This record gives sequence, structure tokens and C-alpha cells, in this order.
Amino acid sequence: MATAISVIYSEAFLTHDTGPYHPENAGRLKAVVAALQGSAFASDLHWQVPTPLTTRDPLPMIGQLHSSHYLEALAQLAQAGGGLLDPDTPVSPQSYEVALLAVNGWLDGVDQVVKAGRFAFVLARPPGHHAVRDRGMGFCLLSNAAIAAHYGLQQPGIERVAILDWDVHHGNGTQALVENNGAIAYCSLHQAPAYPGTGRVDDQGPHGNVLNLPMARGSTLADYQPQFEQQVLPFLKRFAPDLLIISAGYDATQADPLAGISLQPADFGVFTEYCLQIQPRLLFGLEGGYDYEALARSVVATLQPCVR
Repeated sequence: MATAISVIYSEAFLTHDTGPYHPENAGRLKAVVAALQGSAFASDLHWQVPTPLTTRDPLPMIGQLHSSHYLEALAQLAQAGGGLLDPDTPVSPQSYEVALLAVNGWLDGVDQVVKAGRFAFVLARPPGHHAVRDRGMGFCLLSNAAIAAHYGLQQPGIERVAILDWDVHHGNGTQALVENNGAIAYCSLHQAPAYPGTGRVDDQGPHGNVLNLPMARGSTLADYQPQFEQQVLPFLKRFAPDLLIISAGYDATQADPLAGISLQPADFGVFTEYCLQIQPRLLFGLEGGYDYEALARSVVATLQPCVR
């Protein structure tokens, strides 16, 4: 694996306008960009913009997972000036096309990892892991990680794809959209009880391809490490994925305002070290994380072990 790390980012992602007080806002990406550009491994980063919508239309891939009715409704809402999908999930006039571009970014991430042999981090918004087939919810519009996993299976040499979701919230949308495909595994560590109320430990998927690990409020790295070593690693190594996608949410940091887990930014580097034991083909994509400083430091820590 080359030491170069692709960071897939566009300033267009800043134009998904959620309003002045919404926690999922453009400042998140600005903070991460600044931190990565100032990091010790800045020279190892290969910045690229996602494939334009005029070059690759992601709708055929998206339409395999999301209903045409929902996609049409989302497009119409944006064209009409925007509105709310639910009380937490605003849509602005630009949001539909930005969400499509975010999907292209995740697909480009798959290409970078599988074809170019790089690690990749998709620094995109809106996030995706709560979006289900027929609706967006929980700040999410399109199920980026699930779409990327299905796309990954279309690539030569990729027969199994795993998704590891370390966002503080359970990725109900991702699980719902991948669990019926036995070639995809989904593993989530998430605070419980917490939004959206899914992700029970006994919910293992129809193919035994789901591992849900609810974490108690206040959990620290000392609580997470046994879960990785005794549950995550055995489960994912047994599945033996050819590509590992990480739904990289950072709202499990102690500083985050929206949840109650007590991880520190440096802990995410430990998580990446575990991931490298499973599969060196790693694609990271941003989900949550709402304290700017903790988010930015966590992303830097995540990528540090990828620099060899």
C-alpha cells in the first residue's frame, strides 16, 4: 500500500446550508481541512475533488438502494427552495446536488483504494449512515457508505466488503441497506441508549453479517479496546473483507455536544491500527462529529497510522 493518502474534498460540500444553529454545518469541514493542511504528514496527502456530476452520474448506483420516489421528492424539495425532511434534517436549494457529489466522492474513494492502492478519506457532507431507502433522517440524505460498499463489490477482485461504523450513533440506514447482502458485513460500536434507538446486540442480520456493540454512556478507550480485540477483530477477520469501509464519525469524543461517550481524539489512531490488522485497503468517510477541535484532531489521529 502506498503511503500517499487521498483526501477527497470540494468546497461545494460547504454549500449544503443547514442554517445558522445546526450542529452539522460547513465549519466542520473547514476545521478538518485546516488541521490536515497543518499536520506533520501534510506532504503525504493527495487532495482531489470528487468526480463532477457531469462526468459521472451517481444516480444509477444510488437508485439501487434508495427509492425513486424518495430521490424525486428530495430533488423537488431542493428545487422548491428547501425545507425539512424531519426536525433535524434540513435541505437547502443546493443540498440535492451536494448530496449527489458526496456520493461521487465516496465512489472515488473506493476507486482510490482499490485501483490506485492508496488509503482514502472522503471529507464530504451531508453524512449518510441514518438515511434509509425511502427517506433521509438524522442529518443524513443519502446512504454514502452503503452505496460505496455496493459499488466496491462491482470492482475486480472485491468479493466481500465490510463496513465498520464507529460514529456514536448506530447507522440504522447503513445496516438496513446492506444486511440482506451476504457479501457485505456491518459492524457498529455506538452509544446506547441513544438516537436512533436501533442497533441491539441481538440484531445480527439475516446472514449473521451484522455485529452491533452498544456502548454505555461515559465509555472510554479502556472500554472500547476489549470490544475491538474480542469482538470486532474476530468478526471482521472471519468475514475476510477485500475492502474495509469506515463510517468515520467523531461524535464519540468527550468534547462532543451531542452524545455522552468519552473517547479522546488520539484514540481514533488506535482504532485505525486495529483496522490495519483486518485489511490494508481502507476507505474512511466522514459521518458525525460536532466539536470542531475534537473533530479535526480526531481525523488527523485517524490517518496518522496510514503514514508509513
